[in-house]
Amino acid sequence: MTTSTTLEPSAAAPLLDLQALVVAVRRRRRLWWSLALLGMLAGAAVAVLMPAPPTAVTKVLVAHQADQPNDPGTLIRTDVALLHTTRIAGQALQSLKSSEKPEDFMEDYTGTGLTNNLLQISVTGESETEAVARAKALADAFVADHVKRIQEAADAEAKTLLDQRDRMRDELAQVDKAIGSASPGGGPKASANMESLFARRAELTSRISDFGRRAAEARIGTPQLVAGTQIVDAPRAVRHSLPGTAATNAAIGLVLGLVLGLAVAAVGTVVADRPVLRRDIAANLGASVIAELPLRSGRPWRRRRTGAARTGLTTTLARAVRGSTEPLALLELGCARCTGAIALDLARELAPEDPVVVVDGLPGRPLAGRRAKPGDPAVVGGEQAAAGPQQERRLGVGSVAPGAAWTDLPYLGTQTVLVVRAGRGSTAWLHTVARQLADLGLAVIGVVLIDPDPRDRTDGTLWDGPHTALRGRNGRPARHNGAGRLHRERGTVRAARVPDNDQEAR
Repeated sequence: MTTSTTLEPSAAAPLLDLQALVVAVRRRRRLWWSLALLGMLAGAAVAVLMPAPPTAVTKVLVAHQADQPNDPGTLIRTDVALLHTTRIAGQALQSLKSSEKPEDFMEDYTGTGLTNNLLQISVTGESETEAVARAKALADAFVADHVKRIQEAADAEAKTLLDQRDRMRDELAQVDKAIGSASPGGGPKASANMESLFARRAELTSRISDFGRRAAEARIGTPQLVAGTQIVDAPRAVRHSLPGTAATNAAIGLVLGLVLGLAVAAVGTVVADRPVLRRDIAANLGASVIAELPLRSGRPWRRRRTGAARTGLTTTLARAVRGSTEPLALLELGCARCTGAIALDLARELAPEDPVVVVDGLPGRPLAGRRAKPGDPAVVGGEQAAAGPQQERRLGVGSVAPGAAWTDLPYLGTQTVLVVRAGRGSTAWLHTVARQLADLGLAVIGVVLIDPDPRDRTDGTLWDGPHTALRGRNGRPARHNGAGRLHRERGTVRAARVPDNDQEAR
């Protein structure tokens, strides 16, 4: 007889919850929208405070000796690199009769290869007239340098070919001299020698003619390259529109600021690790979310919905207080003002039945120091509550925020409702709160979530929570026989039967 136990595999927690990340980033929209607005304003301010200097442009058609239809742009990139040399910059400054250093002048112009043979030169200056003059001088210097390099290359090639031709002519003269000095008679050996001399003379004559033709062609192609290198677009000033530049810079700043804001919000969310989904908050606190309230009333058409939610929460809490003899405490985390308002609403609801005293345990005692209105319940501190009559119903208000006095919480109430603002407490702190309350023996009957995400569709109910939960008081509790297990699927509850070990053994 053997027994076996079937265990359900637990789903591995993802390294990064994208849903929680998106919700947390969306909740921090004030941050990234502020950065986007700041970027837009900074871009517009740069356009106004730092306007573009006067600029002139010109275009130069550059002819290359090694032009190929499939050239990937190597030659024009070489021309751009040559444009940024002290030699061309110095020649342009010399024509302008300027004492500026070529290194400084090189920072004021740029070259861009538009096509394989078209070079655009942009030059800045103190004024439009100066920018145009500098652009013309720079273009002329580049064209002159390019033509000079073409002519020098052609002359060097022609000189090499002509030198080869001259050496061939000297050798031909020696062959002619050998032929002239040979005797007309002789044997077969002399005849063979004469034939070789005549063959060598014919070969030298052909090579001399070829070198002469190639030297002529090298010089003939140079004028075409020189004529093909010219300024095709005269230097002209570039008109800058301040509104257009400001709009462009503002758009760029808006995009950059938005991207930076989103990145900062995402990184901050991951680093801070502060749950915002009701599912995560309930799981970390070990208690179900019983109600949700917005942080502010919001727009006028939403105030009625907010008021109805507060009324429903007050009714739920009043029903829990009436059905128990133990005092109730509302403990806040990141929302002291809302917690005080909920406590006062609950006290007003219970006041017609029994005298209610609100015990203020919040840091700074904001409830005890407030201005009381007619009909409001009495608000006392912890010392006054201990000396008061015991027949009064007490409603405690305290805090579980960092720095809270944990040992004072049992005096506020033995059963608690946590009022938590979404995104205020980290995962580690929520675990600390749950552990401290469990160590103090305080039963958490539910969580009131403040400022929830309106698009949150996660389930904040813990179906295996403690029997003290409010949902276990409003109806017949689910029966557990040791082999049953509650599951939550798509908003419906179903019981899944796990085989008992005894039945498996049978």
